[in-house]
Formats: sequence, structure tokens, C-alpha cells
Amino acid sequence: MGKYIQVEDGVKLFVQDLGEGIPVIFLHGWPSNHLMFEYQFSRLPLDGYRCIGIDFRGFGKSDAPWEGYTYDRMADDLRAVIDELQLENAVLVGFSMGGAVAIRYMARHQGHGIAQLALAGAAAPLFTKREDFDHGMDPDTVTSHLIEATYKDRPKMLSKFSLDFTHSKTKAGMMVWLESLCLQASHHATIKAAIALRDEDLRGDLSAVTVPTVIFHGTKDKICPPDLAQLLSESITDARVVLFEHSGHAMMFDEMDKFNKELLLFLNQMAAANQIPRPASQNL
Repeated sequence: MGKYIQVEDGVKLFVQDLGEGIPVIFLHGWPSNHLMFEYQFSRLPLDGYRCIGIDFRGFGKSDAPWEGYTYDRMADDLRAVIDELQLENAVLVGFSMGGAVAIRYMARHQGHGIAQLALAGAAAPLFTKREDFDHGMDPDTVTSHLIEATYKDRPKMLSKFSLDFTHSKTKAGMMVWLESLCLQASHHATIKAAIALRDEDLRGDLSAVTVPTVIFHGTKDKICPPDLAQLLSESITDARVVLFEHSGHAMMFDEMDKFNKELLLFLNQMAAANQIPRPASQNL
């Protein structure tokens, strides 16, 4: 069931809420929306999980105010949704930029309502290189290829960006569909969120992540290189890494079956540890 939740005066986010059971909150990557997780939303409710997908401000069906595309503000938006839905002991799943926002949320809001964290191809601890950080994309590349290119020709930028999104190039229809999701974003949100990706620094946030954490990462990721996963695991207590050997940035498309299996395993571990009853699996 889709609904709109007000996160501040004049700004509402679109939230998809399907199924019953342990809540699993999905945060999408730049510049997509919650629909990128449809292959999880059609499966997890069969196993007793409630799937909650949030369109960040400016993306998907959410309002697109001029301001508010920092990680702090997006983390505050997430807090507003969690409070409105009265979620407790939820699992937070963040992909790419969504993973970065998830980390900021854990630090800024002390993990309020969250019992487990899954980071998939996370754009963290930094998306771009610094003088003291030799990992990630070059900031000038982000400026020219993502930000300035969006000002000039957003569809062309997205077409080029999508070439590095997955490792497999055999699913042309899937890539067209993913590009269509990205085109639903507002023009200014696409630019301003890319600026946040380029400039935000999460190194000071990682020690605040104290819940069980799994880190999914494709070994052939050309957007967020796989060494970021190792850096995250070294700084987050009780974290483990699951590598996807045949995946680029978006392992949920390159290795969909493995991603769903590993995510469900992670979810089931929490349910078992907390003795939370779930219905028998209805997977086909």
C-alpha cells in the first residue's frame, strides 16, 4: 500500500508498505527510487517480512523541494517515516547512496528503531577520493560526468552512468527499465544529491553503528570500488562482508538469486535470535 508521509512543512515522501511481520526498510540509490527493489518486495512478504520502500525527497513520487538533499536532512526524513509508522526492531537496507544515508541515520539518530543494517554497494565511508583517502571516484569526475553532465543532458548522463551499473550486459530490457526509474527524479534533486555524494564524509559516523551489519558488494563494482566494503567492515563492529564475484555495482540485478538468498539469511538470523515467529515460507 502506498502512502504519503509528511516529513517537514510542505514536504511529503512517498512510502510503499507491503506485507506483515518484521519491518524491512529499503533506501534506494542515486538517482533511482524504491521500485528498484521490486524483486525483493515480491518475495520477502511471502516469508513473513514487511517491506517498506521510501522514495527520497526529489526522487520517485516524493515531493521535490529546492533544498534538503544533504545526508543529515535525508536521515531526518527517514526518522520522520519511522516515527510515523511506529517502527521498532526494523532492518534497514541501504543501497549505494541509500547505504550512505543509512549510516548517517545510525549516527545522527542513534539507530532509533533499527535492529539490523544491510549495506549494499554502499557509497561509504566516502564516495570520492581525498588527500587522506585514496579510494572511490575522483571528485572532478563526479563533477564533470554526473553533475555538469546532468545540467547539460540528463538522459545522456544516465545512459552513460548505467553502463557501469551492472557487470552483466545481457539484460537490455532491465537497463532500460532502470533508466526509466532514474528519469522520474527531479532535475535539481539529481544534481544536489550528486553534490552530496561527492562532498559528504561518513568516516566519523561508522563507530556509531552498533547493530549486526552485513555488507554486500560486487567485486567488479566500478562505481563504489570493492575496497570500500573492506574499509567499512574494519570500522563497524560486528560486521561481515558478502562478496558477489560476478556483480558490478548493483548485485541485486547481476546476481539476483544470491542477493535474495543472502538477504533472507540475514533477516532470518535476527528473527531466530529474537525468537520471532514467522509463517512458513510461501516462495514458489
